[in-house]
Amino acid sequence: MSRICTICARGGSKGVNNKNIRELAGKPLITISLEQARSSSLFDLIAVSSDSAEILDVARSHGADLLIDRPPVLASDTAAKLPAIRHCVGEAEQFFGKRFDVVVDLDATSPLRLVEDIQGAVDLLESNNVSNVITAAPARRSPYFNLVELSEDGVVRLSKPLEKSIIRRQDSPQCFDMNASIYVWKRSSLFDYPTVFNADTRLFVMPEERSIDIDTELDFKIVELMMRKRVTK
Repeated sequence: MSRICTICARGGSKGVNNKNIRELAGKPLITISLEQARSSSLFDLIAVSSDSAEILDVARSHGADLLIDRPPVLASDTAAKLPAIRHCVGEAEQFFGKRFDVVVDLDATSPLRLVEDIQGAVDLLESNNVSNVITAAPARRSPYFNLVELSEDGVVRLSKPLEKSIIRRQDSPQCFDMNASIYVWKRSSLFDYPTVFNADTRLFVMPEERSIDIDTELDFKIVELMMRKRVTK
């Protein structure tokens, strides 16, 4: 079973300037995901895709096996991530003249994951022979209980009302927040299906404390505090 790990990191960031190479707990943010990928001992290849020469330079000096220049069309604020991952895998396969069986994408802005999370998500895919696995944390809000929508007529309504009203959140169907930390695909599923939701998509659940995605300065400060506390334990 051959596996490739992709780490796709754009140069531009509106919420946190240069966040992918900004120092977090003493090291550039992207290097944490590189270290986790290497420590998992799962991958034949770790490839970093970016439109930023500076990000690629940092990745080169911290253990990336292959650097992929991402085309501008795949690096804009409105560009979806799936095409960037497919491009990265395609370029790597062309460079090495081989196809990988499993593709794992690690989001550089989710450094609180553990190596065991990567290993667990990959095992969930391979042991169940499914198309793909996504990661998520238990949701704080429920569309069946306390998540509401504002309609065009100005009326507030429950997002997903049930036939029988729920009086306790604990009685509502389980809901999860996608944390975008780890995505795992069979190679064929990544290229054959347009979205991350397939008929047999599985969920690998991670706790909230390992599911923070850095999108704002506040996120960065919280994650840095948690990383420093983890190191001192």
